[in-house]
Amino acid sequence: MPLGIHWCLTLDTAPKTSLSEDGHAARGGFLPPVPLPARMWAGGDVTHVAPLTIGETFTRRSVIGDISAKQGRSGALVFVTVEHEYFSGNRLCIREQQSIVFREIAAPRPVKRALAAADPATLRSSLTPDPVLLFRYSALTFNAHRIHYDHIYTTETEAYPGLVVHGPLQATLLLNLAADALNTSPHRFSFRGLAPLTLPCELQLHNEGTETSGTVWCQDQNGLRSFSAKYSEI
Repeated sequence: MPLGIHWCLTLDTAPKTSLSEDGHAARGGFLPPVPLPARMWAGGDVTHVAPLTIGETFTRRSVIGDISAKQGRSGALVFVTVEHEYFSGNRLCIREQQSIVFREIAAPRPVKRALAAADPATLRSSLTPDPVLLFRYSALTFNAHRIHYDHIYTTETEAYPGLVVHGPLQATLLLNLAADALNTSPHRFSFRGLAPLTLPCELQLHNEGTETSGTVWCQDQNGLRSFSAKYSEI
């Protein structure tokens, strides 16, 4: 099965009546009832143990691993670590540790980090995400978070300049880029979000590494890195 497909399977379903204003399921079920209004995928760590097998039952077992509060530049932050195990039949195939951040809603701060133009030596491909792509990926992952498809909500309520490109979508692109570089599925894939990537934009995919390990990242047409990952075959 294609790499990253596990983010599209074993999904939690929630009726529309149980959703919060942002489109997420209301807090207090599996995730802790953190009293902060916004939440995002902050990163994670994936270990591939065995390939997923078509035709077998696919099961995910999840537990809350850690909850920690911090103070960021934009205010209070709460990080929740979720530990997943994915099984195909009775075989453990994937271990994943996922980090979710809860925060206050505030206008995004100007980016102060140095921006770099695309390096032809590391640039591997690029694409131009649009609202249709974001809508279709939201549907694949049963993700009703409105920042990915509702422009008015995204800009007026959560104060982003445009629709936000999904973190898991960027991670999937980088995971497959790493596999292309290794000519096999990476055993270890550790990723993290660096900055929101919003429409309109060009999404550039970069890779720098050896035959056994390396770093892949997404950046926009201005050189702002939005997602980064390290990978290795062992």
